[in-house]
Parts: sequence; structure tokens; C-alpha cells
Amino acid sequence: MNSTTDTHVALITGATAGIGAEFARQLAAEGFDLVLVARDADRLEERAAGLRAEFGVTVEVLAADLVSRSDLAMVEVRVGASGARRVTMLVNNAGFGLPKPFDENPVDEEQRLLDLLVTAPMRLAHAALQQMLASGSGTIVNIASVAGYTPRGTYGASKAWVLSFSRWANLTYRRRGVAVTAVAPGFVHTEFHDRMNVSKDGVPAFLWLDPSTLVRLALRDVAKGRAVSIPTLRYKFVVLLSGLLPNRIVAVGALRGR
Repeated sequence: MNSTTDTHVALITGATAGIGAEFARQLAAEGFDLVLVARDADRLEERAAGLRAEFGVTVEVLAADLVSRSDLAMVEVRVGASGARRVTMLVNNAGFGLPKPFDENPVDEEQRLLDLLVTAPMRLAHAALQQMLASGSGTIVNIASVAGYTPRGTYGASKAWVLSFSRWANLTYRRRGVAVTAVAPGFVHTEFHDRMNVSKDGVPAFLWLDPSTLVRLALRDVAKGRAVSIPTLRYKFVVLLSGLLPNRIVAVGALRGR
């Protein structure tokens, strides 16, 4: 994924729990040094200390709210930095969902969603590409969702942007040494639904993935340079089905996961 002369450094947003924390663990196990980004400084330090102790890697922490343009700019600077400690893998993972329909949400909350799910990964990818293209190597991983294949309000629309951008970017930049992969999971056992305060009841058990399986499958596809990673055959079938069924049927389905 990177040139042999680089120290492998992965910057992961939303790194204190769930998918982001699992990316940190598995990449540390592969020997990556880490830059962990999230809002909660205490949780970041706790996560970093555990990874340093377990894997002996260097872990930097950046406490930042990526909805804040000044905080985002700080992370952009780190992502775009060149030199021996340059970021060789960017994992755009930070996200949240809104439980209410679009018309019932305050428009400022919808703007925050758009800023975190589209603006932040776009700006961080742009910053990463400046130094990755100059070095001729690098990897960008964007966490999308199966919701991006369905009519699912602004969350699904945001993830559809991530999918479309990642496909295009991989096609455009892979020939120059930078691979871009969108990971499109479905229901994953994380804090995501708890933070939305929505029930997980009614979701069939076989649709749930654990973060370790998801990240293992995603990193396998990332290593192959694939533009899109859809974990497990069950979700490949869900995506296929969503493309065949009428939108009015897909829209009332249970595709509310990551």
C-alpha cells in the first residue's frame, strides 16, 4: 500500500470507538504508526495508551471536532504534511446519523451531518492527495454505507457522494500510486445506533457484523486496490437487490445501518 522507504502512518478519524477503533487496532497490529482523531481528548489518550502498550507503535492524538472548520483545518495540516512522518493511509471514518426525517430535523443539524460526512472527508482527501501524489504512494479509505445505494434521506445521499467520489478517485489516482477505497458496511455492532437513541430491535441477527470482521475484510480489499469494498456476501446481495427493486420498496426497507 505504501513505498518501502516510508514509515507507515495511518490517520483515522472517529478513532475512539467502533469501526475507527478497530481500524486502529488492526493497523497497529500490522506495524502502522497512528494518528488518532476524535472529539474526546480523554478517550483518545486512553485508546492511544492501550495501542502503544499492546503493539509498541507510535500513536499521536489530535482532539478535533471535524464539523468545526478551524479544527478540520488543523487535521488537514497534519494529513498534508510531508516528510518521514507523512500520513501514508487516511481513514475517513467519523460520522453520525439523525433519527428523524429530514423535515423534522433542525436545518443546522442537517448541515452538521453534511459537514461531517461530505465536507470533512473531501477536504482531508484533498490534503492527503497533495503529499501522496508527490510521493507516488498512499491509500485513502472512506467509510461509506449500503445506505448510499438506497433512497435514505441526507445520510444515504451523503454516503452516495462518498461512493461516487471514491470510485472516481481510485480510477483517476491509482495509476499515480494512490488507491482510494470506499467501504460500504451495513449494520455493525458499534455505538452508532446508541448515539442516535434508536432501537436495534427488528434487525435480523444475520445482518449484524462485528467491527473486527468488517475491518479485516475491508483491509483485504484495500490491499487489492479495490474502489469499493462491500463486506460479506449477504451485503453484496443486499446491494444487488436494492438496484433491482423499485425505489418505493427499497425506501421502506431496513437499511438504516452504517
